Amino acid sequence: MTTVFDRKGAVARRAFLQTSAAAVSASAFPLSALAQSAAPAAPASRTFTPTPGTWRTFEVTTRVDIAKPQGATKVWLPIPSINSEWQRSLESSYSSNGQARAAVDGKYGARMLQVEFAASEAKPFVELTSRIQTQSRAQDLSAKGTAAAADASDLQFWRRATQLLPTDGIVRETALEATKGAKTDVEKARAIFNWVVTNTYREPKVRGCGEGDIKTMLETHNLGGKCADLNALFVGLCRAVGLPARDVYGIRLAPSAFGYRELGGNSASLKGAQHCRAEVYLAGYGWVAMDPADVAKVMRQETTEWIKTTEHPLIAPVKQGLFGGWEGNWMAYNNAHDLVLPGSTGPKLGFFMYPVAETAAGRVDSYAPDDFKYQISAREVV
Repeated sequence: MTTVFDRKGAVARRAFLQTSAAAVSASAFPLSALAQSAAPAAPASRTFTPTPGTWRTFEVTTRVDIAKPQGATKVWLPIPSINSEWQRSLESSYSSNGQARAAVDGKYGARMLQVEFAASEAKPFVELTSRIQTQSRAQDLSAKGTAAAADASDLQFWRRATQLLPTDGIVRETALEATKGAKTDVEKARAIFNWVVTNTYREPKVRGCGEGDIKTMLETHNLGGKCADLNALFVGLCRAVGLPARDVYGIRLAPSAFGYRELGGNSASLKGAQHCRAEVYLAGYGWVAMDPADVAKVMRQETTEWIKTTEHPLIAPVKQGLFGGWEGNWMAYNNAHDLVLPGSTGPKLGFFMYPVAETAAGRVDSYAPDDFKYQISAREVV
């Protein structure tokens, strides 16, 4: 049976056509129908000016196959959970030869598809397709902010410490040093953004998106990492000086319109395109987009040269654009930290933007292609 989850998490069911005794459901949006967007030509001059106002619609399909099932198998796939002024998470549908249901984390509202396979199933698979709309973000922080204040209890929630984001000890000491002399929210956020860009670096050898263990990073002075490390450091430092901040976990969907290879994804194959961003709440402006980790990525990987100054003409537009904005070629899944998966016997997840699976042997390594095969692709709907 094909199941469609709407944007509010409701479930609608409809009949399907059996094709054999072991038939599984037909996908609402077949993977074979996904057409791919061509990469844009590199612009004559380097600019990076994401501008809100144009909504883009994408269908994103994730296909998971468990290559080496052992006993009963479970799979969890993130479903886009963010609805805001920059993203609309619409319907999702799936096909599978397992028993699937929608689940929601009660703390962060992270939605997911949870699938259980019988021990007798030799080739467990699930395919999930989600439709979303997204647009670019840009906030003019030079003008006086007039946005109404957010709910105080909600803001306090995004100031609190978590297991991987402590706000005391070396984290607070670093944050106070980084923001010395800053008085307004904007000045503090800019000081922390600049501190992260100046003191950290992209480390391509880190697996996946990193771990986001900011206390260990600071204590060991090992400030190399990937997006879940560097943007988590930004978020933790903001919280340590009282600024509400949060990670936003998602995936790149399409090439960048500005010609930056590292700021886009190959729509035909998005495996490895997962990317964490950040938001900080600034009085008078509301939630504002941030991404110091992508500045570091362009510095390290956009060219064969490791560029080590943000004054470089390739880097300066990116640094300016990602303080207060980001491009709408990216989809958010959720803001969840320290997530306990329903029905899981494995450890908590520091974040949830990769497919997760467990067999009788335990948690499967999401980065091990011999055991855990998945394919993610996107089609832009015009």
